[in-house]
Amino acid sequence: QVQLVESGGGLVQAGGSLRLSCAASGRSFSDYVLGWFRQVPGEERKFVAAINLSSGSTWYTDSVKGRFTISRDAAKYTAYLQMNSLQFEDTAVYYCGTRVAGTGVTYSDTYHYWGQGTQVTVSS
Repeated sequence: QVQLVESGGGLVQAGGSLRLSCAASGRSFSDYVLGWFRQVPGEERKFVAAINLSSGSTWYTDSVKGRFTISRDAAKYTAYLQMNSLQFEDTAVYYCGTRVAGTGVTYSDTYHYWGQGTQVTVSS
């Protein structure tokens, strides 16, 4: 079955960096999108960034543009999220999801599968 495994979360001081990884397995992911979302207690899951594993096309939410970079290793069905200049407001559980490529990649309810999440904590 489809499985997404996230890694790379942790505790970092404001201004620091972390790199998250999301490895997908269980089927062919050609023309699929891997997306990163984040969630804090009491709030809905919010879009962060996404990448098309085949074309490499990327999408970002405005608050992370210029600080976060999403990339992929298409052969390994793996996406990476390099997070620089981290801010306290970036603290959340980060989830990786996957869906077929198409419109609406910023909407969490369009994703078919999710990983277990990884905690990112930024101390101020």
